[in-house]
Amino acid sequence: MNPTASHRTQTEAIVNAPYIPNLSHCGIFCRDLVVMKRFYTGVFDMQETDRGIGGTFRYELVFLSGRDDQHHQLVLAGGRAADAPSTVMQLSFKVKTIDHLREARRRALSLGATKMRGLNHGNALSIYCMDPEDNTVEVYLDTPWYVSQPHGDPLDLDEADEAIWAQTERVVRSDPSFMPAEEWAARFARRSEALRAASN
Repeated sequence: MNPTASHRTQTEAIVNAPYIPNLSHCGIFCRDLVVMKRFYTGVFDMQETDRGIGGTFRYELVFLSGRDDQHHQLVLAGGRAADAPSTVMQLSFKVKTIDHLREARRRALSLGATKMRGLNHGNALSIYCMDPEDNTVEVYLDTPWYVSQPHGDPLDLDEADEAIWAQTERVVRSDPSFMPAEEWAARFARRSEALRAASN
């Protein structure tokens, strides 16, 4: 295909795409960039993609990503005062298996995480901890079910996978808001379509 024609086709597809913003990355202020980079690269297999002093934002910035299609997913910014509390509600990382949750737990604890705990949200299985500068970090995987949120039961990762899945399914099916995740997604898509139609 002619490169110019291919570029024109891609451009037309972008121009005609519906307005669907996607939250893609976040940044946090840090006291010690070395410690924080070690934590996030070590736990989540991210790598530094760039670093420098901002032109209008006069702090050192370290850009981290775990994906080759995203320049950065997390930005670490210097400038957090020693006595400044965290303002991060949570940073969430998605994985695919319960064993991945166990691996994230192991890595995080080895790199200074504290207050590690597990929570079963029904629609997700999660672990939470504090990073070395007391920001809350979540690692989670989706379940095939939906229940209304907030919802939180204890999650014991030392149990067998089969026991965790069976207990989760028993709990969510007893919830009046229960539905398969595919049904929730279909309802969301219908609402989005209705909202777009109403705004035109």
